[in-house]
Amino acid sequence: MATTTSATETKKLQVTELDFDQIKTNLKNFLRNQSEFADYDFEGSGMSVLLDLLAYNTHYLGFNANMLANEMFLDSAALRSSVVSLSKMLGYEPSSPVAPSADITIVLANATGASVTMPAGTKFTSTVGDTQYTYVTNSDKTINPQDGVYTFSNVKIYEGSRITFQYTADSNNEDQKFLVPNSNADISTLKVEVQNSSSDTTTFTYTKASSITGVESDTRVYFCQEVEDGKFEVYFGDGAVGKKIQDGNIVKLTYIVTNKSASNGANTFALSGTIAGFGAQTITVNSKSTGGAEAESIASVKLNAPLQYSAQDRAVTAADYKTLVKQIYPAANAIQVWGGEDNSTPEYGKVFVSVKLADGSNLTSVDKTDIETQLGQYAVASVRPSLVDPETTYIVLNTTFKFNSNMTTKDATTLASEVSTSLSNYSTNTLNNFVGVFRHSVASGIIDDTDASIISNITTVKAYQYFTPLTSATSSQKYTISFNNAIFNPHNGYNATAGGVVSTTGFKLDNDSTVEYFFNDDGEGNIRLYHLVDGLITYDNSNWGTIDYTTGDVVISSAKITAVSNVDGATSTQVRVTIIPSSNDIAPVRGQVLNIDTANSTIQGSVDTIESGSTTSGVGYSTTSSYST
Repeated sequence: MATTTSATETKKLQVTELDFDQIKTNLKNFLRNQSEFADYDFEGSGMSVLLDLLAYNTHYLGFNANMLANEMFLDSAALRSSVVSLSKMLGYEPSSPVAPSADITIVLANATGASVTMPAGTKFTSTVGDTQYTYVTNSDKTINPQDGVYTFSNVKIYEGSRITFQYTADSNNEDQKFLVPNSNADISTLKVEVQNSSSDTTTFTYTKASSITGVESDTRVYFCQEVEDGKFEVYFGDGAVGKKIQDGNIVKLTYIVTNKSASNGANTFALSGTIAGFGAQTITVNSKSTGGAEAESIASVKLNAPLQYSAQDRAVTAADYKTLVKQIYPAANAIQVWGGEDNSTPEYGKVFVSVKLADGSNLTSVDKTDIETQLGQYAVASVRPSLVDPETTYIVLNTTFKFNSNMTTKDATTLASEVSTSLSNYSTNTLNNFVGVFRHSVASGIIDDTDASIISNITTVKAYQYFTPLTSATSSQKYTISFNNAIFNPHNGYNATAGGVVSTTGFKLDNDSTVEYFFNDDGEGNIRLYHLVDGLITYDNSNWGTIDYTTGDVVISSAKITAVSNVDGATSTQVRVTIIPSSNDIAPVRGQVLNIDTANSTIQGSVDTIESGSTTSGVGYSTTSSYST
C-alpha cells in the first residue's frame, strides 16, 4: 500500500540533518511548499546566498551543540580544560611538568665552624649537549664535620629556577586566586607558607592534603588544582575542613620552574658560587639526572582519573598500586605490579612494583624508599610494597630481506637503514611498557611495510640479558638470569659440540688476570665453563650451573668473578648472557621489559632477481660490524 504525504507534512521543515548540503536542500523544500514562494527560483544568485547563510548558521549551531555535548563527558571530551574539570569531580589532580633531579654528594674545601648550612636555592650547573642547565636545592641542609671533613651526602638537586611568588589574602576580592603563574612549574616541588601579616612575620608551613581524611578545622593544609592554561591554583580550607586563612595573611608560594625532560641524563655538576662562603672540593654524582617529564597528557588523565576514583585512597588491586605510584612519582613512564606469590620463588606478604622511566634508567635508592614509604600509607593489613628495577630482555634480530629494484631508487643500504628505524620505532612504541609482546609476525610485517619495494624477509631471533657480578666479593656467588620464556632445546644434548644455545661475554675468575672465561651449555641442562686456546674451546668445568629450558632460568651456581671483559668494545661491569628462544614470540613476565637491540642486530638486503629481472645483488647493511659472544 502506497504511503501518502499530507499537505501539512510537506510544509514542515525537516530538522534531523546536520550536513550543510542537506540542510540547504531541506530549506529549499520547505520554501517551495509555501504558497508565498510558489514562483521563486531558489537557484537564483540572491536567494541562493540567503539560503547558504541560513544553512551555515544552522550547521554552526548543530556543530557547536555537538561539541558542547562531547565536552560534558570524560570519554569524549577533547579540550584539556574540559578533561581536567571532569577529572576534578573524580578527585583527580593531573600531574604538572616534572623537573629532572639528581643525587650528589659535596665535600667542602677548607670549611670551618661547628656546622655548615646549605640553603635552599643553592645553584649547580651542568651541560647537556651544548646547553648549560641550572640545578638547585629545594630545602636547607645542615651538617656537622666528621673528622674535620664537611660532607653533604645524598643532596637532591632539581633542574630549573627556584621562584617565590606571594599574595596578600583579601576576602573582599571575589576574583582572588592563589595562582602558580607559570605553566612549567613543577608542583611536586611547591612549598606553601602563610605569614601572619606584613607586620607580624610569624610564618607557618602548610602541607598538601591528598584527601580530607584526618583534616580538622585547624589543620594547616592546602589543596591544589589545575586551572586554565595548564597552571595550578592553591586554595585553603574553610575553617571546617582545614584552617581558613585570614585577611592580611601573606601567602608565599615557592616552586621550581623547569625545562622538563631537556636535561635528563646530566651526570656532571659544578657548584655555582659557594656554600656558606666555602667552595666545593669534590662533587660525586650518586645518580645522574632523571625523571624530567611533560605535564600529564589528556589521554593519561582520561585513563587514570577513573582508576584513582575506584582506588578510593587504598591499595588493594594492582590497578590501585599503579594509580598511586603514578600520583607519587609522575615521571614514571610505565608501571608494573605483581604479588610476591607470583615470583618464581614465592615471597608472601609482599607486593612488588617496578617503574620504568622514559630514558630507560632505574629509580635511585632514595626515590625507591620514598615511594615505598608513601605506598605504605595506603597498603592494607601487613602487605609490604617493594620497589624493584625493571629487568630488560634485549632482542637481537638477524634479518635478510629481498626487494624489487624496479620499484625504488633506493639501494640496499638505504633500505636496510630504514628497516632498522622501523624496528626501533616498534620497540619504543609497543614493547617498552611491561606488557608489550614481541610478535615475530608483526616484526616481519613491519620490515615488509617499511618500503613498497620490499617483497619478503627472513628474520631469526636471539635474546640476551645482563647480570652484574659482585667483583669485590670475597667468596663465590650465585647468579640467576630469568628469561621467563622457554629456551630452544629440541632434544637432549642439542648442539652440545658447538656450544649449545647459551653464550656469554668474557670475565675473569679468582683474580686471575691471564685467562678470560666464558659460559655455554651442553644441551642437557648444564652450564659449562671454558676458555679459548688458539681460538679453540677448552672446557674447565662441565657443571658450573644449570639451565631450565622450560622456564628460561640460567643459574650460575657458584662463581667468584673478579673482573668483567669489555662488551661491544666498551668497558663494562656486566656479563651478557645470550640465548636462542624456543619461540620467535617473546612475552614479558612481571617486571620484565622487552627492547629490540637494533645496534647489535644485523640487517641485510638484496635485489630479488625474479621480480627485478636482474642478477645484480644488493649491498648488505649492518648496524654493527659483528655480533659475537
